[in-house]
Amino acid sequence: MNGPFTLRDMTLDDCRRVSEIRIRGWRTAYRGLIPQSYLDALDIDADTARRRARFAPDAGDVVNLVAELDGEVIGWSAHGPYRDGEVRTEDAELYALYVAPELIGTGVGRALLAESARRCVARGHRRMFLWVLKENARARRFYERAGLRAGGAEETFETDGVAVPEVRYSGVLPLPG
Repeated sequence: MNGPFTLRDMTLDDCRRVSEIRIRGWRTAYRGLIPQSYLDALDIDADTARRRARFAPDAGDVVNLVAELDGEVIGWSAHGPYRDGEVRTEDAELYALYVAPELIGTGVGRALLAESARRCVARGHRRMFLWVLKENARARRFYERAGLRAGGAEETFETDGVAVPEVRYSGVLPLPG
């Protein structure tokens, strides 16, 4: 499916569908990696409310993109300045990339990543970073095929009493993939 979908800037009206895709993505990709109790407790209405509250199309720092097919949002990515603690750097960070689970492997994720990378280059960013769950082999393969590499940095967050490790990936822009 490398063709019929389009990419565009996200609007406030897209927030609910983006929340649905994000939560379905978590429940699909993170099953067995994050406690099921946490995944089961994810709430689309609460996620939508949080997303709407912090959505600002003209904020400049964070760019939200969606992929759309026949009028329906089927994927979402968000990128902006790399966050080194509370400091924003000259590098870019891919904060999120989710595709409707039934459309994984159809080119939607590749297109969202490529457009995010293109926009980062246009803003003068020379590198892109992102964090991936250490045990998420499918996502790691996806980013590695796009030219990003794990760089040794790891962080752990806790969810429902379980430590969940993440690894940091980076790549020089523009990405080769």
